[in-house]
Amino acid sequence: MKVVVQRVNKASVVVSKKEVGKIDKGLLVFVGFTHNDNIDNIKYIVNKIINLRIFDDESGVMNLSIKDKNYEILSVSQFTLYADTKKGNRPSYINSLNYVEAEKLYNLFNDELRKTGLKVETGIFRSDMNVSLENDGPVTIIMER
Repeated sequence: MKVVVQRVNKASVVVSKKEVGKIDKGLLVFVGFTHNDNIDNIKYIVNKIINLRIFDDESGVMNLSIKDKNYEILSVSQFTLYADTKKGNRPSYINSLNYVEAEKLYNLFNDELRKTGLKVETGIFRSDMNVSLENDGPVTIIMER
């Protein structure tokens, strides 16, 4: 399981010219799954995401988490996080989990995020999505489990 977490002032997802997910201040999380991912990986990553101290405190120091600030999360599935570019110029996605299993894990991931009490918006799995964001910082963290 791999996630790219971006601190944002706002972010949204549009599918077929319709906005399907939108947040204000918070985190945009791109998530991809690989073989052998499971609920334990999901719980570990969710715990890391909600406890990452990447928001400024009153002194301007990144010392607060999304949980501390009660901000929002936009979760977007992205199988291309597992692109392998070692050979040639066309990425291989053999390390990406098949979409049937990945969708189950993506739904579990979003369920676990929602259990934290934070507002969680999503894109639409297996859709061609247009993602817009205003990166704050920029702060971008990549995590893998």
